[in-house]
Amino acid sequence: MQTRFQTMSDSIITKIDDMGGRINELEQSINDLRAEMGVEGTPPPASKSGDEPKTPASSS
Repeated sequence: MQTRFQTMSDSIITKIDDMGGRINELEQSINDLRAEMGVEGTPPPASKSGDEPKTPASSS
């Protein structure tokens, strides 16, 4: 049972490591694309604050 648990743990850790590598590659690709577009130094757009809708509520 211990051997099976260890095998499963190793498999999970390997998959997590692979996923981490893929995320790093994706992040690098995104940064490369941003650099190609010339937006590397621009901050991300600010999100709009306020919970109320911009349109006036209709009264019946």
